[in-house]
Amino acid sequence: MELYLDTADINAVKRLARVLPLQGVTTNPSIVAASRTSLWEVLPALRDIIGGEGKLFAQVMATTAEQMVEEAVMLHQRVPGVVVKVPVTSEGLAAIKILQGLAVPTLGTAVYGAAQGLLSALAGAKYVAPYVNRVDAQGGNGIATVQELQHLLELHAPQAKVLAASFKTPRQALECLLAGCEAITLPVDVAEQFISAPAVQAAVEKFEHDWHGAFGTLSLS
Repeated sequence: MELYLDTADINAVKRLARVLPLQGVTTNPSIVAASRTSLWEVLPALRDIIGGEGKLFAQVMATTAEQMVEEAVMLHQRVPGVVVKVPVTSEGLAAIKILQGLAVPTLGTAVYGAAQGLLSALAGAKYVAPYVNRVDAQGGNGIATVQELQHLLELHAPQAKVLAASFKTPRQALECLLAGCEAITLPVDVAEQFISAPAVQAAVEKFEHDWHGAFGTLSLS
């Protein structure tokens, strides 16, 4: 199972990389724009934080296959090992096919349906990113979409992985994992909810209170 953070917040990645078993960081144009920092500054900084083996994901901005390929090759050359995110449009599918031939790893993004995701995998995408919460927001069933996509990949494109994205709650992420997802990417606030439950803090404070009351210290010595 691969766990990623979906952010361009360098300080947040530093903070959470210390405690979470992260495999890398995913970004998208909106996330990078919100950071107000150039992509070419963000990506090297993130690479330094996650180390040489962590994966980085960055997205093309172009809308035609030819220009998508040009941007993807540029990303691949300037940030070795980056996985290039390509929206799964008709032009995006054409770009993914070309990039597979160039040995540039890709992720099919902006996936709202299982068939759409399967097509990106068949075109050569290494990862496929269904938008769980956004599917729900449009009246669909994000978890069901993930389940269908996971099954389709197992049957027809086992070389590709679901990398589920767009979460609002930890429960959505857990349900994706229960559906068999091999990878998920979490916004910072959702990741923090996994490790900052108020009940846990209350339990720790009770332990400290009882121990200090009995022994006058908060250490084992």
